[in-house]
Amino acid sequence: MKVIVIGAGISGLTTAIYARRSGWETVILEKSAAPGGLSTSWTRKGYTFEGGIHWLIGAIESIPLHSVWVETGALKENNPVYFKDPVYTLVDGDVRIPLYRDFHGLPAGCLRDRIALLSLRFHVWCFRHFHQPITDLPGLKVEHPCPFSLWEYVRMLPAVLITPFLILQSSRSYVRRFSNPQMRALLGAVVDPGINALSLIYTLSTFAAGDSGYPAGGSIRMATNMAETFTSMGGKIRYRTAATGIEKTTGGWAVRTAAELIEADAVVISADARSAIDKLFTQPLQDTWARKMRKGLETTQCMFLGLGVKTPLSNWPRSMQVVLHKPLQAAGNTYDSLVVNIYPHETGFAPEGCCTLTCLLHGRSYEYWKRAKDNGSYMQEKHAVIDAFTEALGDVIPEIMDNIVVTDMATPLTYERYCNTFEGSYMSAWPARKPLYHAPIRYEHGLYFTGQRTLYSGGLPPAAQSGRLAAQTLCKDFGTVFRDR
Repeated sequence: MKVIVIGAGISGLTTAIYARRSGWETVILEKSAAPGGLSTSWTRKGYTFEGGIHWLIGAIESIPLHSVWVETGALKENNPVYFKDPVYTLVDGDVRIPLYRDFHGLPAGCLRDRIALLSLRFHVWCFRHFHQPITDLPGLKVEHPCPFSLWEYVRMLPAVLITPFLILQSSRSYVRRFSNPQMRALLGAVVDPGINALSLIYTLSTFAAGDSGYPAGGSIRMATNMAETFTSMGGKIRYRTAATGIEKTTGGWAVRTAAELIEADAVVISADARSAIDKLFTQPLQDTWARKMRKGLETTQCMFLGLGVKTPLSNWPRSMQVVLHKPLQAAGNTYDSLVVNIYPHETGFAPEGCCTLTCLLHGRSYEYWKRAKDNGSYMQEKHAVIDAFTEALGDVIPEIMDNIVVTDMATPLTYERYCNTFEGSYMSAWPARKPLYHAPIRYEHGLYFTGQRTLYSGGLPPAAQSGRLAAQTLCKDFGTVFRDR
């Protein structure tokens, strides 16, 4: 039997690998020229910019998700994981405050901040055993079962009990419990401040558990590993082949491209579900979940900025929250600080003695850039943001100013163009006090969704887990045996 997977992102590659291993003839259609989707990196004038991974959950063997990364070939000998500590460092003038994995050394001097820090430690402690369970669908034929463990869920109960408290407030509101502005800024560097505090606490708990490292080679190495695993098993990836539509046939399903109609027994949509419900079907889907998603989904948007500099910057922290002396104005948003990642020790990311640095500017800017595109000022506006960014960062890191070799910038329109993401969102997210808007893994027999918009929140864990779940659902529907290795 044959399955077509639309999209060679992490979820699509995961689905395809498990489907191929389970005996399916599997073809991936990918509109870009490389695998990875939103988890990718690219090179400009000899400098590589990391556009996806900042940390990888499931990097250690004790976390069940680790088995998925190994089974899909995402983690191999060619990309060992580096675990940085401190995970972030606040840079405020001459002051440097590190955020260590065990939270020691934080400036909680006043009574209010001591209480807030104790509360933070307690919430992280509640999540010490929390993880995404890797189990099997009931009734599925499995060659290597992953049995359900009641004890596993019992140990996660403390996290479940405090989750309602955390999802009712944003990460920004949570860190405001600290009176020290430096503590607020430091903790605000961990996740997008607009999403709920559950994401913040869960991320901090993975750091405290010794997980969440950075694999050597970054996003593109990890995605390439997965693509090579898939093709080594006889799977096929057709790059530069965009799916333009899905049709139901008498024998199953078919995917239309610009050149042909490709028939198969099943289709897995690993593209942005919010875009797919309107663009991939003859009539936009009108199921209840689709209407809710269409009405209520809030996108997580950002501007990505990268600099290639001919100096190693080895005396600066690898990941830092930089407090600006003068606020940065960019695309209608104001930024008082910048989260900057530096890659001085990453082999192949820059010429000898040089390095790259990147920054994500969170905030809604899709409509701003869309207007700029429509009125012809898009490139002019991009150069203005790049200039303002380099000037603001140069006030803090003066050695970059005369050493910039290359600049790079991606806007929400860039993410929309390369990955078909709705409103150019770079990941799915869960805002405070908002419900989750999910596409179902199984839409109907032979048609499936996978990716960040099918499970909780966003990032690599739900991408991989949904891909595995989609492959299991496919095998269960068609009565085939699921094989994970």
